Amino acid sequence: MGRYLLVLRRFWGTAAAGQMEYQLNLLIELLAMAANLAGSLFVLSLFFRGGEALGGWSWPAAQVVLGAYTVLDGLTSTLLRPNLSRIVTHVQEGTLDFVLLKPLDSQFWLSLRTVSPAGVPELLVGIGLMLWAAPQAGAALTPFQVLLAAVLLGAAALILYALWFVLAATSIWFVKTWNATEVLRATLMAGRYPVTAYPSAMRILFTVVLPVAFLTTVPAEALLGRLHWPWALGSAAVATLAFTISRLFWHFALRFYTSASS
Repeated sequence: MGRYLLVLRRFWGTAAAGQMEYQLNLLIELLAMAANLAGSLFVLSLFFRGGEALGGWSWPAAQVVLGAYTVLDGLTSTLLRPNLSRIVTHVQEGTLDFVLLKPLDSQFWLSLRTVSPAGVPELLVGIGLMLWAAPQAGAALTPFQVLLAAVLLGAAALILYALWFVLAATSIWFVKTWNATEVLRATLMAGRYPVTAYPSAMRILFTVVLPVAFLTTVPAEALLGRLHWPWALGSAAVATLAFTISRLFWHFALRFYTSASS
């Protein structure tokens, strides 16, 4: 474990140094993040113009859900997109051979090789929005609630990573998976709103088929202090199952990988 932590520190150190050379790009990313968050808040506010609740959620409580979504979107910009989108390129160009020959776990290398600091402000803004909106919704914000929400956000991040990684791994069979990844991202945008705001059929879809409910609604409910324990245990179970499936699927996919030299 110590060796992997050392490698990770060097990976991210060199990646951050490279990204900081292009400071104008960071500024553009910050402006895009601010515009995106402002647009999301505006769209969400349209549901509350009549003074009614959205699926039983008040305006401040719904902002906690949006904050959780912003955190995950920041994680996507920081880690998932810079790393997992390159798996397709590695397969197409044959550079996956060099990854598999390294004395490191290939999934670790492909998932954490680089980092984009441009997504860090979005992470911080999302956390800040959650911590600001929760008291406005009447939450006490006890240390236990904050810790539980953080753990469930970690489980949500693991679920999101597993979904994206499995899709990226299918590039071993298919030439392009970018379209499927974009469809997944568009579907997961439903997490900007509480899952109870959707019709019953959509709730089942976003809980059983695509675990959108576990990504944003469950951590938000934990921070607000109204989460039922079966949902918390279910989130941990889904995260564990999703990560296990991603590991098994990757080893299964490698059995069908034809290297550039063979």
